[in-house]
Amino acid sequence: MKQSQTNQNQGISRRSFIKTTAAGLIATASVSAVKSATAQNNRLGIGIIGCGGRGTHLSQVVKYLQDNDKTVQFKAFCDIYRPRLDKLADIYGGKKYMDYRELLNDKEVDVVIIATPDHHHARQTIEAVKAGKHVYCEKPMTHWTQWELAKQMTEAVKQSDCVFQIGTQAMSDSVWKQMKELVEQGKIGQPVHVECGYFRLGDWGERGMPIDDPNAKPGPDLNWDAFLEDAPKREFDVSRFFRWRMYADYAGGMSTDLYPHILTPVVYTIGVHMPKIVVGIGGKLRYEEREIPDTFDMLINYNNKTDLALLGTQANEYQGTALRGQNRVPVIRGWEGTLTINEEDIVYWPAKALKTQNPERIPIQKGENLTDYLRSFIDCCMRKDKNTLSPIDMAFEVQTTLIMGMLSWKDSKMYTYEEGKGPIAL
Repeated sequence: MKQSQTNQNQGISRRSFIKTTAAGLIATASVSAVKSATAQNNRLGIGIIGCGGRGTHLSQVVKYLQDNDKTVQFKAFCDIYRPRLDKLADIYGGKKYMDYRELLNDKEVDVVIIATPDHHHARQTIEAVKAGKHVYCEKPMTHWTQWELAKQMTEAVKQSDCVFQIGTQAMSDSVWKQMKELVEQGKIGQPVHVECGYFRLGDWGERGMPIDDPNAKPGPDLNWDAFLEDAPKREFDVSRFFRWRMYADYAGGMSTDLYPHILTPVVYTIGVHMPKIVVGIGGKLRYEEREIPDTFDMLINYNNKTDLALLGTQANEYQGTALRGQNRVPVIRGWEGTLTINEEDIVYWPAKALKTQNPERIPIQKGENLTDYLRSFIDCCMRKDKNTLSPIDMAFEVQTTLIMGMLSWKDSKMYTYEEGKGPIAL
């Protein structure tokens, strides 16, 4: 897919949809605190909660915005593992906390960036908005067992004056808004079938997470109880602490780690909300060391009108053809035609295309860019505009769908969604 030209020289563009190359960066902000920050120097004070790989990556983006846009400024860092906390805070400058609640009490912090394990996201977000901080929260919204907490998190954000954005930076790509407009104009008629996938080779993100110190142990510099929070109580395990994405107590694998990146823009594009039926299947088909699936497929029905197939594996990176949902590129079929994406264009085919017929091509205006995604969020914080590129309601709908897929896989049952009750097994 088309790659943004903005800031390419600084290496800040995220992965394109066809080419699975690395790059990218991000950030966040707060509401009542906006007044004090803007009154002083028109900069929002940033607090980073979680100084691991993702927190480090996001801090690079904050540094870029601090130096170039001059809209933000590092104020504080927090991590339950002191060596990571010291490393990041010493690089960028800021106060150090090992308890996130102390950071939330810091009046110089206007915005928090939450880059902690999945099972921490909801409570940290709830407490942050209660403290008057804007929140940029990494996906997934919650752990896959925490639907009630996801609901509480949604309510807390909506009841506050704080701006919220979930970390699905694909929404910075103009292609989704362009395709959404085509769908709304009736270009493909009623959307009836969507295919998309996420294919990688290697136990990426799990065993690939570094063990900083094989001899690390709980103590003043490593708070194991804080890591566990409300997860099942277990004796300290160095792999669980550093490679937490391998374990079902703390993560959901492809479903909640990768699929938010494609499901979020797709549901936005076709205009659907809560699913009617979800089925999830998968398993450890290659990498036995982990607890969660390395291959996971979901079938989702929306309102008895649109079916969506979300497919993926970490056992093979072959992307297939563009018209089979290549990588994160969707194929959206409607009664009248089909939309998909190549490197530079949106591609339209009529529902009954002749073999000799050439498709209609619509240039993509601007590619995905993590810095732009953060910049948009900061702008929303400055203007107290809660209509971010990935707001809380959409995050909740996507997370509910992914939770239903994981529950379906775990229970070997179809799941439906009932308003007021949540996911229900059939």
